Amino acid sequence: MHLDRVIERPGHLDAADLIAFAGGFSFGDDVASGRIFAVKTRERLYARLRTAAERGVPMIGVCNGFQILVQTGMLPGPAAGEPWPATPPDQTVSLTENASASYIDDWIPVAAEPNSCCIWTEGLDAGASADVLRLPIAHGEGRFVTDDATLASLESQGQIALRYTDDPNGSMGNVAGICDPTGRIFGLMPHPERYLDWTKHPFWTRLDDETKASDTPGLTIFKSAVAAAVRQPA
Repeated sequence: MHLDRVIERPGHLDAADLIAFAGGFSFGDDVASGRIFAVKTRERLYARLRTAAERGVPMIGVCNGFQILVQTGMLPGPAAGEPWPATPPDQTVSLTENASASYIDDWIPVAAEPNSCCIWTEGLDAGASADVLRLPIAHGEGRFVTDDATLASLESQGQIALRYTDDPNGSMGNVAGICDPTGRIFGLMPHPERYLDWTKHPFWTRLDDETKASDTPGLTIFKSAVAAAVRQPA
């Protein structure tokens, strides 16, 4: 649904069981990546998103969507046990220009953090090979940055959900994705929606049949969130 339609009828968010902020180049990434979309969302929809978060709705922001979530104030979220503020919180993390100063389009090995509280990544096989557990990235401003204290807080609260196993863009701590303290709001730069079928893998014909009989990591991420939404009391 187009952002302007949601702003016209924000009750759509009240009826949602799962909310996604898609990847792409919203408003042409003019001014900065995700900035215009984020400002409109922050000013017009924060209250509804806060209510959705309070009732436990899983949310995901992919690539441009991740940039929007951090600028809107939905990530990294309030400290564990603290209520959502009445007004949008200040931004504390950012996705900025890649260390290479160039656009990156590649399939990158990732690892799900074993101590993370993220409900989206809980189904990923930590023992999967780097050939299997990889996700496509496509961004020019995906380098995760914050201050040392915030990074340490994210680490201690299990909010770092996904890391690159190499260093494609210079992100602090190789962070590829984070969640809020409840684990239900998740933002990541890689694109799990582009890996719902094994045939999308860059060398899928070389993967063994046992691997291809299971769900892809991308599909696993979404199935985990749907399962969490089903478990959530109405």
